[in-house]
Amino acid sequence: MGSRRHVATDLRSGPLCGGCRRRHRLDRIGGLHCVPGSPARRRCGEKGAAGRAESADHELGRSRGGLSTKVHLASGDRARPLALFVTAGQAGDAPAFEAAIGPNPGPSVCPGRPRTRPTAVLADRAYSSRAIRGYLRLRGIRAVIPQHADQIGHRVRRGQRGGRPPAFDAETYKQRNTVERCINRFKQRRGLAMRTDKLAIAFQAALHLAAILIRIAADQRQRSS
Repeated sequence: MGSRRHVATDLRSGPLCGGCRRRHRLDRIGGLHCVPGSPARRRCGEKGAAGRAESADHELGRSRGGLSTKVHLASGDRARPLALFVTAGQAGDAPAFEAAIGPNPGPSVCPGRPRTRPTAVLADRAYSSRAIRGYLRLRGIRAVIPQHADQIGHRVRRGQRGGRPPAFDAETYKQRNTVERCINRFKQRRGLAMRTDKLAIAFQAALHLAAILIRIAADQRQRSS
């Protein structure tokens, strides 16, 4: 039985595989690991890696471990979208600030030509930089942007050379929830929340269409009230 079932075979005297010259533990078929065949796992780069980059017209980038698209949005004081555009997920917020706030019309309180310069801009800490504050100062717009903790620490360590801290109105900053409410209105549309469009131009067109519908619905509610 030992000779038939190869139970009593000496493990050290087994045949050698021609491909890797490696002794097999069981003297039965052997050499299966050297037979050409499909690999158990594809030895290619991770999906979305540099070797398999997405097309430029998709606006997809790796951010927080996955492929995503970032929507840069500017909203009014009534949670109505004013301007938006899409970029890849790894794009920063601060470099896109001027493009998002530049063409924005302010809230119209009287008939005539719409305003192109808001009274104040409320933004989170991601937009706390000297370049953004200088840009708003040149346009005569009040900046309501909190500072990062490290920025405050750097200014304190420099003493008088650090200058005065920028003005910040904490009471006005409470109204920044209008941006989050505006984003939630977009997320009510499943196709926009999951981005079912492949091309970025189609996705951005759907966002603009949704923005038009949101503004129409907001104007109707305002007239009815």
